[in-house]
Amino acid sequence: MVRRKLNVKRLVISLIMLIIIFILFVISLFFFMLSPVGKSKSDIEYTIESGMTPYEVFKDLEEKNIIRSELFTKLYVKLSGNNVEFKAGTYTINDSMGSIEIIKVLSGTNYRSGEEVSLTFPEGFEIIDFIEIVSSNTNITEDEIKEKLKNEEYTKSLIEKYWFITEDVLDEDVYYSLEGYLFPNTYFVNPDGTIEDIINTMLKETERVLNKYKEDIEKSEYTVHELLTMASIIEKEATLDEDRPLVASVFYNRLEANMKFESCATLGYAIGEWKLTYTQADKDTDSPYNTYMYAGFPPGPGNNPGEESIKAAIYPAESDYYYFMADVCSENPKTYFSKNYSEHVSYVNKYLTCF
Repeated sequence: MVRRKLNVKRLVISLIMLIIIFILFVISLFFFMLSPVGKSKSDIEYTIESGMTPYEVFKDLEEKNIIRSELFTKLYVKLSGNNVEFKAGTYTINDSMGSIEIIKVLSGTNYRSGEEVSLTFPEGFEIIDFIEIVSSNTNITEDEIKEKLKNEEYTKSLIEKYWFITEDVLDEDVYYSLEGYLFPNTYFVNPDGTIEDIINTMLKETERVLNKYKEDIEKSEYTVHELLTMASIIEKEATLDEDRPLVASVFYNRLEANMKFESCATLGYAIGEWKLTYTQADKDTDSPYNTYMYAGFPPGPGNNPGEESIKAAIYPAESDYYYFMADVCSENPKTYFSKNYSEHVSYVNKYLTCF
């Protein structure tokens, strides 16, 4: 009798374990089937034809190998209770997006229906580039854009609207309050729309990206403004994506050691000119953005960084490096990191032979 009870108990435990394993398997499969099909981050223009239903779109996306599963994407929509609506038009997505992220893009305003114009902002673009691109492709004038960007009341309204924009952007030394906050991407906008519409579209994209890291940003010893400032430095300084976390470590190590950043990225922004090498006269430029002259973070970002640079600023590598140099003279550029200045100089003398 006792043995029978033990056998029953074991059977129940075994069944419970099997059920748990099955549930975990189903959950893992569910999220795997919603995950990205690739990692290349290559842009894909996807067109939703007039009259297509969301389920027809999901089927088409699977057939074109843009998502893993039509079935699991449908299941996600039903379980989430979202009322998914897509507008006809052409959208920019990429194969590093999972089904959930693609749904958000196709449900948003970042699309082209025929009346919109395409505005492409590359990683590392500056506000001066933003002004030129927008004014050249829409009916918004340079003066309108500059006036809006310099309008303190408008900036304050954005601070109230977006969690990641803080009063740091109102610092009198900051050149442009939104420098570093407009996410690089391709956007489709109404050429007769307002500059506020364009800025809001870009800030929503910034919010979408930063929301992924919000918890870690809030736990960081650095403010979101400082992290974006660091990301903008990494954006200009790193030659290769894989170098970004190590480049970040160099500047954080210098910061903790009370050393000046001495970043060419900040110097180029200070003088308004990008060069492979800078003269001593350049380095003597009196600007709060000149980290050859002033220690610590500059007043704000010097460009608008991409996601890889933002990630590197949030998650830097751990290293003992305080110097680095990119071998820009080679056809296959490589970055050399050093723990001390003498080692750094030896790399400069060995590899920077084209100057």
